[in-house]
Amino acid sequence: MDLLLTLLIGIVAGVIDILPMIKMKVDKYSILSAFVYYLIVPFVIFGINWFGNLWWLRGGVVSILMAIPVIILVAKEDKKSPIAMTIMSIVLGSIIGVVGHFLNLM
Repeated sequence: MDLLLTLLIGIVAGVIDILPMIKMKVDKYSILSAFVYYLIVPFVIFGINWFGNLWWLRGGVVSILMAIPVIILVAKEDKKSPIAMTIMSIVLGSIIGVVGHFLNLM
């Protein structure tokens, strides 16, 4: 059941992230990359035991740490997207962490 819930959280986060990208007609490989990122990141967030009682901090920190290489790569071609990517990574990662905590997945 935990596996399915984690997968569902990843799918929902991925869809939330890619909807604006689809609307802006972003390259399909970029959309797929973003979706797969959010499909995988809940498994990492729920599998890492950092910050002890500061559980609410784990999701945002893990998510941004995982996103940094892609953000650097994107910054080479596009100066605006890294800001949006950073914000979405922290916000969605934090939401994933909070949901995981309250569903006892962490």
